[in-house]
Amino acid sequence: MSNEAATATTAAEAAPAPEQLPHGLGASLPAADTRAKTEGTFPYAADLWAEGLLWAAVLRSPHPHARIVSIDTSHAREMPGVRAVVTHEDVPGTARHGRRNADRPVFASEVVRHHGEPIAAVAADHPDTARMAAAAVIVEYEVLDPVTDPEQAFEAEPLHPDGNLIRHIPLRHGDPDAVGEIVVEGQYRIGRQDPAPIGAEAGLAVPRPDGGVELYLASTDPHADRDTAAACYGLEPERVKIVVTGVPGATADREDQGFQLPLGLLALKTGCPVKLTATREESFLGHTHRHPTLLRYRHHADAEGRLVKVEAQILLDAGAYADTSSEALAAAVGFACGPYVVPNAFIEGWAVRTNNPPSGHVRGEGAMQVCAAYEAQMDKLAKKLGMDPAELRLRNVMATGDVLPTGQTVTCPAPVAELLQAVRDFPLPPLPKDTPEDEWLLPGGPEGAGEPGAVRRGVGYGLGMVHMLGAEGADEVSTATVKVQDGVATVLCAAVETGQGFTTLARQIVQETLGIDEVHVAPVDTDQPPAGAGCRGRHTWVSGGAVERAAKMVRTQLLQPLAHKFGMSTELLQITDGKITSYDGVLSTTVTEAMDGKELWATAQCRPHPTEPLNEAGQGDAFVGMAFCAIRAVVDVDIELGSVRVVELALAQDVGRVLNPAQLAARIEAGVTQGVGIALTENLRTARGLIRHPDLTGYALPTALDAPDIRIVKLVEERDVVAPFGAKAVSAVPVVTSPAAIASAVRAATGRPVNRLPIRPQAAVVTDR
Repeated sequence: MSNEAATATTAAEAAPAPEQLPHGLGASLPAADTRAKTEGTFPYAADLWAEGLLWAAVLRSPHPHARIVSIDTSHAREMPGVRAVVTHEDVPGTARHGRRNADRPVFASEVVRHHGEPIAAVAADHPDTARMAAAAVIVEYEVLDPVTDPEQAFEAEPLHPDGNLIRHIPLRHGDPDAVGEIVVEGQYRIGRQDPAPIGAEAGLAVPRPDGGVELYLASTDPHADRDTAAACYGLEPERVKIVVTGVPGATADREDQGFQLPLGLLALKTGCPVKLTATREESFLGHTHRHPTLLRYRHHADAEGRLVKVEAQILLDAGAYADTSSEALAAAVGFACGPYVVPNAFIEGWAVRTNNPPSGHVRGEGAMQVCAAYEAQMDKLAKKLGMDPAELRLRNVMATGDVLPTGQTVTCPAPVAELLQAVRDFPLPPLPKDTPEDEWLLPGGPEGAGEPGAVRRGVGYGLGMVHMLGAEGADEVSTATVKVQDGVATVLCAAVETGQGFTTLARQIVQETLGIDEVHVAPVDTDQPPAGAGCRGRHTWVSGGAVERAAKMVRTQLLQPLAHKFGMSTELLQITDGKITSYDGVLSTTVTEAMDGKELWATAQCRPHPTEPLNEAGQGDAFVGMAFCAIRAVVDVDIELGSVRVVELALAQDVGRVLNPAQLAARIEAGVTQGVGIALTENLRTARGLIRHPDLTGYALPTALDAPDIRIVKLVEERDVVAPFGAKAVSAVPVVTSPAAIASAVRAATGRPVNRLPIRPQAAVVTDR
């Protein structure tokens, strides 16, 4: 899609017509598994089976904080059909695990630190027997008062041997004595969002003859999961194999390692294959969630609306264990001022342990929470200055060459002003007609109790940014192999397809580079070299870059004999539509003829330029690259009932380069819709650490009926020179930006401050009309 596009598109409009034959980069090549998933034949992890299969169940703590006095497994072991019961005493290796910080026990032994923490696991001949046996394990608890307020965690008794404070980042940038003529303050709270995968966690463990084990899982980081499992089982990594199977899509780290590890222990103990399929309740209790966050802000600006200084305090509730909280805090502090030029910034960021459910990686972590807060502050400034909110933002937006509060120069394309102007100038949707046949347009739906006269329309804006890849010195590397034989290419790369479209991209890269139509991407397992986790657009950049380099090496192998034969360099030969031609037309042959039955292959790595940790003043080049987005939200609010209907979200985004138009549009729409859930409905509620209603009835996900019209107004294709193909990841930044834009629009409609997400009905009610 051209960056000159002036009209909005949707995913459906971007899809190719049936007569088109998509090929290579820039084409809307459909995903290879599309048909299987739509027809219901795709083999998910929950569909796995093996001869002699046993079933597993896990006993989880009913308390958020308790001391374990005793664990009695004798009744469970004596039940007919039970083959094994394991607790912390049965872990032969490292008893702790964690995504970034190994502070989480496989099974609680002395203390329970959150509701749903694993205590024991059972393997039995039948799933019902396994569940009954798990319930028969008798645990005597001494219930303790939970620490559920993250502000109290600073003074509370240590909940963990590592203490309650996970990380503190004090960012100092500029003059601390700088003061603006206009000052606005605010306090904001962001709720606990759950990834809520459509398919709950499932897996199969199969013991190996060498005493090792194979785990068949919907893992998004198989090599990291293998290393953790091997350490837990007391085995060498080569004796543990993870085969990735049936990932139903991921908006976070897909697998709960606390779910995986008991599975392998049971298989090793029984010598039989063991399967575990989590219930929806277990899924909510086990995996990590978005960090609930408390934010306090003070913005200083001059009389013309230009930012002078930003002061902020950011407190992330990590829950019981650290997981990826340190990285989330770095993103929150680094992007605390948003895509704006701020000469002076003083940010305090903390991540603390509590007895709440564990928090971890969820798309746009850290950046999403601060975006909601700094955009609310921009609305407050605009109101106090009597300025148009979009105009105020335009006066402050950053561009390439500007400096982040971390001291890092923005070297990537940052067309923030262009994005904001595009959504601001896009035509507004028509107002709904006040007629009975159009009552379905009212907030609350066709059966709602609202009255047309109580509905107010609001328009708001959000500007967001995210970092791509890992940060603060993370070694981002991926390896890929490309093989070609008999006119068919095969890509081997351990990059897991989680719905982000990597397998489709890999096929397109090889098609583009080698002119071969038939390209297959091999299944992923840990016998392949590592490719890293499937988050933050890593595989588009790092794994896609490795595939590109390997394909180019094969291309050189293919063209060198021809170039030598005709006395020219390979640069003078091109491959188009399966044909090899020279610049002067002397040479013309097909790729198949040039292969002449040979097998060509090459392996390559891609490793982006290094980053560095933030120092004691929050300074450093911590991020590899950044992506930006502007969204204009239009909402209708029933100011008597507080119900909100998102009418339209107009979006402009810098994407570097469009590699697959249909796939890109679908990813953007999915991200925006996830943001609608954050803004209006999604909040995993707890009461003193206990998760209330851990099911899809109590946790309100947005449905197709809640999705607004999503207008992709502009995609700016200014290629990032350090990224393969110049492309940027696209799905995270709409998630970050859309909740802030929706809250801004509700503020415009109601005049209320709206300082909490999701927006509660009482926050949108206007009583002083």
